[in-house]
Amino acid sequence: MRCDVTDEGCSALASALRSNPSHLRELSLSVNKIRDLGVKRLCAVLEDPRCKLEKLWLMKCDVTDEGCSALASALRSNPSHLRELNLILNNLRQSGVKLLSDLKDDPRYKLETLYYYSQYLDVSSVSSGSADGE
Repeated sequence: MRCDVTDEGCSALASALRSNPSHLRELSLSVNKIRDLGVKRLCAVLEDPRCKLEKLWLMKCDVTDEGCSALASALRSNPSHLRELNLILNNLRQSGVKLLSDLKDDPRYKLETLYYYSQYLDVSSVSSGSADGE
């Protein structure tokens, strides 16, 4: 939900979540300008083995492939409990989406649902996954 959270707000949020990460299961920061820097700050929470976050919605947050790379790295370092990731209406290209869809297709990771429709993305050319949220 839009509440004017920026990358700086993500820093404060990440700090709060790191101090008490075990209760939050769902987080929506959709329609905020958190951009890649904000995503990177949230990734510190996802890397924490105490993180129980199952659903993360970052729809229309100005995320690019750089943010996808940070998310993929965080999920690789801690497969965590994240099952659903919504990146619809961001500035994604095939390379960023492929990093995440590869995790979705790998049974070692919990990620089950990846929403990634983007105006910059030809979904048919992403070979390892499908846009569940088209």
